[in-house]
Amino acid sequence: MHPETLVVSAARPARQVDAPVNEPVHFTSTFVGWEPDSAGQRRLYGRMSNPTWDGPEQLLAALEGVQDPAAQPALLFSSGMAAITAALHLAPNGGRVVVPQHAYQGGISLLDSLQQAGRLAVDRVDITDTAAVTAAVAGTGAGSPAGPASILWLESPTNPMLEVADLAALTQAAHAAGALVVVDNTFATPLVQRPLELGADVVVHSVTKYLAGHSDVVMGAAVTADAELHRRLHAHRTLHGAIAGPMEAFLALRGMRTLALRLERAQSNAAELARRLENARADGSLPLAAVTYPGLPDHPQHGLAAAQMHGGFGAVLTLVVAGANGAGDAEAASAAAADAVVQQVRHWLPGTSLGGVESLIERRRRFEGEPATVPSGLLRLSVGIEHVDDLWDDLAAGLRAAAR
Repeated sequence: MHPETLVVSAARPARQVDAPVNEPVHFTSTFVGWEPDSAGQRRLYGRMSNPTWDGPEQLLAALEGVQDPAAQPALLFSSGMAAITAALHLAPNGGRVVVPQHAYQGGISLLDSLQQAGRLAVDRVDITDTAAVTAAVAGTGAGSPAGPASILWLESPTNPMLEVADLAALTQAAHAAGALVVVDNTFATPLVQRPLELGADVVVHSVTKYLAGHSDVVMGAAVTADAELHRRLHAHRTLHGAIAGPMEAFLALRGMRTLALRLERAQSNAAELARRLENARADGSLPLAAVTYPGLPDHPQHGLAAAQMHGGFGAVLTLVVAGANGAGDAEAASAAAADAVVQQVRHWLPGTSLGGVESLIERRRRFEGEPATVPSGLLRLSVGIEHVDDLWDDLAAGLRAAAR
């Protein structure tokens, strides 16, 4: 079944007369039972299971390529951070995690706190340097501690720099060193990239973003085809209580029904905007120092992205706004110009999320924890499903106004 059909047809109630088309919402904390191990007693209590979770969990597992989604469903969590936390707890105490230098800030902040507490050691790497990452995971790189890493954490494309990692090669190298591989697939979604099929052990998602798709749900998910890892992740969720509410699960499943259509439009818009922006940068008609999108031919990992991502290159792009000519501090001038763009645009909403139907824009370095390697004037654009000409006109007008 094609993914476009799967998102619509899977995880429906039984096909029989008078059955509902959609799965109902189950608002309950408790399930009828006599003994915890009684025959057929699977639910027991709402922290362990809820029938409303079944549909989105099985659908997401199927989309990510799990062979038996009913037996190995995805695991919904209360947030993307909760899913990340569960995946990181697969590492033993004192274990080492190799992570991209550019990655989701919440995950990086969590790793920093775990390192400060002595729970984990963290090595940051340039995820595009496959040889250096391989050495870091094996513990043979310059300055690396002895012994292999416990987890190689990957994002591709990375947030916010849109670097592309060679997932297959890095996964193979990590497994050779005895490390687990976790991939945050939020930016690409399983309709564009399936890391489990490239060898990853666990995939995590911020369901809040593209999967739910309407900026009205906070939720995360973890997916694995490994039975033991699934058991450990499920146990973590149950013991730590990071569970999704039934209404949020229902909304997430409803959002996933239109994922293929939303993503197709958003990716089409992103590709066209990236093309126009790059042309405007090249001819100097707009004040742009850089435009980055994996679908552009001049992206450093464009060839890898084309081979690894199927059906598009995602719907996030970045641009670096050029500061005023003659400004003494170029970085400060670029940041000021980027802030001016955000204030000028009207169709683009200032917001620190992505993946909804609406287009969002933000300057990433306004956050204290963002790495210094992210340019001060970098704007991250999450492209929505509006008409591309309206988005272009608004953004171009904002850039021209900021240059005055």
